[in-house]
Amino acid sequence: MSRAAALDVLYVDNHVLAVCKPAGLPIVPDSSGDASLLEQARDWIGAEFSKPGKVFLGVVHRLDRPVSGVVVFGRTSKGAARLSKAFAERGTTKVYWGVVAKPPSEESGSIEQHLWKDTERNRVHVVSPTQDGARSASTNWRLLEERGRALLELIPETGRSHQLRVACATLGSPLLGDLRYGADRPLEDRSIALHAYSLTVPHPTRDVDLVIRTPPPDLDVWSFDTVRKARQLGSRAAEVER
Repeated sequence: MSRAAALDVLYVDNHVLAVCKPAGLPIVPDSSGDASLLEQARDWIGAEFSKPGKVFLGVVHRLDRPVSGVVVFGRTSKGAARLSKAFAERGTTKVYWGVVAKPPSEESGSIEQHLWKDTERNRVHVVSPTQDGARSASTNWRLLEERGRALLELIPETGRSHQLRVACATLGSPLLGDLRYGADRPLEDRSIALHAYSLTVPHPTRDVDLVIRTPPPDLDVWSFDTVRKARQLGSRAAEVER
């Protein structure tokens, strides 16, 4: 299968491309040498719009490699700059779904903490706000469903590295498959049970918000009624006037 054929496109116009990233695929090329989502997306744009040469795509946000879900790129330098600004200034709304082995002790809440990333070990720690390099992180969460394990909705107010993974561990409910933050065993496909379900971003050139949703992958770990209903609706992209 070609890189272009493998791309799951959710929305495209002159300035924006939104796709569904599968778990295990890096967004940009890394030391592994594996194909990246950026390369797949460039190949798709080149084939779809008959563009010769190297296609421009701006990376404006990221998902961890073992996480799946909605990712947007800027198709023009103006689009990329304005999308990047929206992410930096918290002008976006991100909704994630995560699966944990046991539900938290409460049904909803908000987690405020300060995080510091050990870049050598690629691990994030909860630290004192006075520690050098500490960055504030805010996460809202609620329990969606229980079926032996639990499905959580996670809405980050900030965009820190590994923020949701640490938040779940802080709740005493690490994400399934997330060995780095307390899971007891890996998932079969080496993903972690975290999916970027919905993303709302301001369109870079029009006075509308783009609301893009895509359901989690069809795997046993995601066997919940909530997820089944989302799959029935399928992937959706809507333009909403502000």
